[in-house]
Amino acid sequence: MLLRIFIGESDRWNHKPLYEAIVLKAREMHLGGATVLRGPMGFGKSSRMHTAKILRLSMDLPIVIEIVDSEEKIQAFLPALEEMMSGGMVTLERVQVIEYRHAERKE
Repeated sequence: MLLRIFIGESDRWNHKPLYEAIVLKAREMHLGGATVLRGPMGFGKSSRMHTAKILRLSMDLPIVIEIVDSEEKIQAFLPALEEMMSGGMVTLERVQVIEYRHAERKE
């Protein structure tokens, strides 16, 4: 299952960036993996444009967090996510994982 979370860069949870809090909570709950993507441009429900263009520098760029794990683990994570989020959008979709390898460190 792919959990995709759309928030703004300026969103906060307990005095830290919300995207950081979400990823740390996902790690604490032993989810398979999480990635934070920062968008150079976007808009949401308000239709207000957020952009990284020099002439219109925004401090609230779009952030997308993607988390992949089993449906059961994602469903168990949703109540914690709901508590953290005051706005934004969350989507769920079934995905087929082709390969997932843990890289061995060579010493």
